[in-house]
Amino acid sequence: MPDILSAPLVVEFPFTRSLGPVQSAFLTGLRERTVLGVRTVDGKILVPPVEYDPVTSQELRELTEVAATGTVTTWAWNPAPRRGQPLGTPFAWVLVRLDGADTALLHALDAPGPEAVRTGMRVRIRWAPERTGAITDIACFEPHGGVESGRSVPHRGEFADPVTGIVTPARLDYRYSPGRAQSAYLGALSEQRVVGERCPSCTKVYVPPRGACPTCGVATAEQVEVGPRGTVTTYCIVNIKAKNLDIEVPYVYAHIALDGADLALHARIGGIPYDQVRMGLRVEPVWTEDGRHPDHYRPTGEPDADYDAYKELL
Repeated sequence: MPDILSAPLVVEFPFTRSLGPVQSAFLTGLRERTVLGVRTVDGKILVPPVEYDPVTSQELRELTEVAATGTVTTWAWNPAPRRGQPLGTPFAWVLVRLDGADTALLHALDAPGPEAVRTGMRVRIRWAPERTGAITDIACFEPHGGVESGRSVPHRGEFADPVTGIVTPARLDYRYSPGRAQSAYLGALSEQRVVGERCPSCTKVYVPPRGACPTCGVATAEQVEVGPRGTVTTYCIVNIKAKNLDIEVPYVYAHIALDGADLALHARIGGIPYDQVRMGLRVEPVWTEDGRHPDHYRPTGEPDADYDAYKELL
């Protein structure tokens, strides 16, 4: 029985967004150890603030400062913190209604154990020693014995050097097992071959194979070797350099219909100026030494394929 393929994979990218006046004031305020909410049309104070009234959809701009103390409305214990979470030791996730606010803020509560946490307990913000204008400027909440203050005062939301944008890294770590069909596909690639599987019902050949026909829904098992040459069906020109990708921009990424396949796969086009890539261009794979998959595809020098030969694969 062949070994089951498995590999750790990471999907990671920086999520960048600009901030409007409300979110800018909220995050800049955290940097200055000030918590701001926004007043809705019916007079409720929302913390964190939003830009539009959740009931009337009207734009909201009336900022209000609330207290750094509050009350836990609900909680859940986290016995095993993960990478990137607020605390490295077990803690409680809590919803805290800050004094003067009408909604609750989600954050971490530093507590010795779940027996020390309860709904209705009083807490206060523990500020991070270094603050940059992010929700992490609140390091966590900590128990607090004071009474509710109900503090809420108008605030103009004006600060020196306001925060106007944020970058949040998004990351997903997981382990991928390709299964029977794709394991055979990857094994063939390591031998510089490309194999797909034929549907017993519609007879179409799919590359990469999934183990079932996406059209008919029936299992596939018959392996078919395709390519290695193919035809560019559609393409795009990439002008933004990706992090950790050692490819100079601009370059072309294309859908390529390999000869004998009924589904186009995607790959980079090289060996030709980016502005000369075109639909119908005939290409072939280029393998690097010890490469387990084609590094890119290059022109074969053949005449372009007729549109009718690949129009069904667009």
